[in-house]
Amino acid sequence: MSGAGAWWCTGPSWAGNEPGLGWYCPERDARRRSALPAGKALAFAVTGERRCLGVRRGARWTACPYAAVIDGGSARDQCADCARLDRSRSVAADTMADDPRTYGVYLAYFGPGLLKVGITAAERGAARLVEQGAVAYAWLGHGPLMAARRAEALLGSALDVRDRFGKAEKRAARVALPPVPERVAALSALHAAARGLAGWPEALEPAAFAWTDHTDVFGLARIPAGAGEIPAPAAGGEVVGDVVAAVGGDLYVRGVVASGVGDVGAKGVVGAVGEVGDVGVAEVFVVDMRLLSGWVLRSATGGVTTAGVVVRAPKGESGEEQGSLF
Repeated sequence: MSGAGAWWCTGPSWAGNEPGLGWYCPERDARRRSALPAGKALAFAVTGERRCLGVRRGARWTACPYAAVIDGGSARDQCADCARLDRSRSVAADTMADDPRTYGVYLAYFGPGLLKVGITAAERGAARLVEQGAVAYAWLGHGPLMAARRAEALLGSALDVRDRFGKAEKRAARVALPPVPERVAALSALHAAARGLAGWPEALEPAAFAWTDHTDVFGLARIPAGAGEIPAPAAGGEVVGDVVAAVGGDLYVRGVVASGVGDVGAKGVVGAVGEVGDVGVAEVFVVDMRLLSGWVLRSATGGVTTAGVVVRAPKGESGEEQGSLF
């Protein structure tokens, strides 16, 4: 357990088009954010145990009463009890049907064949699209929550449009993207097909087709094919390097990695680096910032990345200013 006054990482925190990491200090009930623009230097070590961060609702944060230790490889930063409480009043879990806010229905493009439908509170603008790492998107309509939900379900049943994609699919697609006009054409065709469906919710005001592309926001052109990844942070692992790009919760870093050998072919792993040993060459690897949530990060003591970095086989102190880590 980390000492009193420690700042716990809360995962990715986008401010407009600027990526970053969020932090929370339970003893002070204080929050802060570290910006992570391209070129920013990183040098942090993962310490202690990964702990449940409790329940966040708006500006209110209720710490986990059990200070529960959670799985380092899970995208969820809550224990089962806190997750259950969280979902008791949640739009995503359909337990908040009385939400009076206006919702937007969107179409998001992640790559060829990867188009999804989703909803987000209109007051959040496009924040949800940036957080998901949508390469491009278009609004389909706006209206009450339940009308937005019906439209989302309609596209799923009538057009077989999915409402989610895994991070492995997104990562693979974003390094083999077609030109922007092809992305726009795919969004436009789906938008037209959706608007032509019978059963469109009357309370949902349709939006004319207009698209936004995030190539420059994310720095997609700087992401190389075959980038490594850190599957799950673990205590003692250090990450040292410079930010290359950020897409949703994924942070791409270029740094020198301590070399080692992985199990060839295991779960698609064709090589692994990260064992403490000989120093390897500088390379780009991706850190899932969602998996940093619940950890206390300290300044790195070495000059190379020692966290386990794998390459997948291609398809076909307390109170310390967190800015000092980066």
